[in-house]
Amino acid sequence: MPTFYQKYRPNNFAEIVNQNHIKITLQSELEREQVAHAYLFCGPRGTGKTTMARVFAKALNCETRKPGESEPCGKCLPCEQIKQGTSLDIVEIDAGSHTGVENVRDNIIAGARISITPGKWRVFIIDEVHMLSLSAFNALLKTLEEPPARVAFILCTTEVHKLPPTIISRCQRFDFKRISVGDVVQKLSYIAAKEKIKIEKSILETIARHSEGHMRDAESLLNQVFSISGQEITQEKADLVIPHSNINSVIDLISLIIKKDSVQAIRLINQLVDDGVDLKQFSSDLIESARRMMLAKLSPALAEKYAQDLGQVIEERTRPLL
Repeated sequence: MPTFYQKYRPNNFAEIVNQNHIKITLQSELEREQVAHAYLFCGPRGTGKTTMARVFAKALNCETRKPGESEPCGKCLPCEQIKQGTSLDIVEIDAGSHTGVENVRDNIIAGARISITPGKWRVFIIDEVHMLSLSAFNALLKTLEEPPARVAFILCTTEVHKLPPTIISRCQRFDFKRISVGDVVQKLSYIAAKEKIKIEKSILETIARHSEGHMRDAESLLNQVFSISGQEITQEKADLVIPHSNINSVIDLISLIIKKDSVQAIRLINQLVDDGVDLKQFSSDLIESARRMMLAKLSPALAEKYAQDLGQVIEERTRPLL
């Protein structure tokens, strides 16, 4: 049985959550038939780098995509083969297990020179590219400088600072951002509706906060909770999987501190200890919540841009405290 992450992986640009600044550029290149030969996708894990690469490769090879369009149909043979991972024109390489120069020569350089079906693109998706050795980068560099016709390279990495500047300079760079709590909740709500799972929005927001902007982590966490809870997920069941830190208690503590009610604040903390709350996670939530409230006090725009999204339920509770 496929996991939620596998089952609900986006198959086109419209299904990809967030990353609009990247989608718009890539779709524009597809519509104008001005595709570059090398792309660099960098950013935190679980934010859609490999997914975006696959969708882009699918759009390049879609047989029914018309001039001026960017979305793959998802139904033609190339689209189906790419979705199933059986396309010979799309080569995915895990650089973490293929670090040597000989692997680059055999799997990438030699593969790029093999003739392909007319009208098709050969796309090399190199995941965790920062793991390649220096000699492997040097071997790849020449191919990036003078690639064969209708060959594209998509380099994906979580540690772009480890890439040689010569490699970065040959690529179009796209920086992926962490996904907001609101966007993660929207995707999780969609999955829950499809799977006929009954779950409160507050639990979805808790899952989204713990995922820290990583969609894959959020979907995996929802899958774990579903595995032990079944079709109806309660807070009690969710707490068995999610590190226990009651965000509502965080707001309660901040409220008591504002009121300078130290006695009740100490009692609340002792109660949290008795209840088995993860104090490390609680402290982290407390710091992040206080930081967001301070930024919101200065300017809502600052909080929106630089602070972690706490979710709609918690935002409504913190608003009267500002």
